[in-house]
Amino acid sequence: MIKINPYVSFDGNCREAMIFYQQCLGGDLQLMTMAEGPMAEQTPKDQLDQIMHAELRNGDLVLMATDMQGPDGHQPGNDMSIHLTFDDETEIHRCFDRLANGGKVHEPVRKQFWGDTFGVLRDKFGKKWQVLLPDPSN
Repeated sequence: MIKINPYVSFDGNCREAMIFYQQCLGGDLQLMTMAEGPMAEQTPKDQLDQIMHAELRNGDLVLMATDMQGPDGHQPGNDMSIHLTFDDETEIHRCFDRLANGGKVHEPVRKQFWGDTFGVLRDKFGKKWQVLLPDPSN
């Protein structure tokens, strides 16, 4: 089964936006700053308080967000991606490879520092996709 949710990028105001969305939608909000992540030592001091990953959950609602930008920086129109969560390793690779056909892979599907399998691509229509297979031991 594949679950889909939006992943929104902000230009430094992710915390403020996600607190606002929590007030509007309810639910549990988790925030991780760059200072709390594994790349804190390589992160410029003025970016340590920026949000690496935010997740708002309320029932089936899942809204994810970040202050982190890709190589193109923050631009209107590139601040949203489609996030797919998988429960099967074969399926995540099959879907990723099909979406990447004619597009550009930004992060190949592989095990990440936080334990999950994750990849990012931009399809041939210019849409950004993120795929995730949660680590079953978490």
